[in-house]
Amino acid sequence: MFAKPVPGHTTAAAEGDVVVLLIGMRINHFWAVHQWLPVLLAMPRMLRELQKDPERGLLGHVLLTASPRTYYVVQYWESKEKLYAYATSPDMFHHRAWAVLNRMERKGRLRGHVGRWHETYIAAEGSYESIYFDMPAFGLAKAHGQVPLERRGRYAKDRFAHRSAGAARKAG
Repeated sequence: MFAKPVPGHTTAAAEGDVVVLLIGMRINHFWAVHQWLPVLLAMPRMLRELQKDPERGLLGHVLLTASPRTYYVVQYWESKEKLYAYATSPDMFHHRAWAVLNRMERKGRLRGHVGRWHETYIAAEGSYESIYFDMPAFGLAKAHGQVPLERRGRYAKDRFAHRSAGAARKAG
């Protein structure tokens, strides 16, 4: 159940661009359980749905809390195209959940009891780096794999300068 730490210094084995989605909610009124509980429970359902179908493109995720009111997920995706395809696919739970929320909002039934948000980032190769000390695979390394630090460079500037074989071929 618990991952064992990988000894020493490691880094994420990500190649090419990295797609990161931060998605979450904020409970604005704790007493309005009927409004925020369905939103809170929707994310684990979507994550299970995506884990059952790896071809959809979710590589990994981390569940986090920022406060007793704010919960979010950091998601790592194969591509922005796969993220968008999942979000708009009518046969997936996300599409149905947003349709319900949008209908409720149009009818004035949400009344500000729960906030919802997301931010999407596409980090081009050379725009990200990572380092882990005596850690099991986590975050970017869990999504893309973990390699010894020496493969990418001891210093952040070296890891930023790393280019995958595909990127090196394109440049050359």
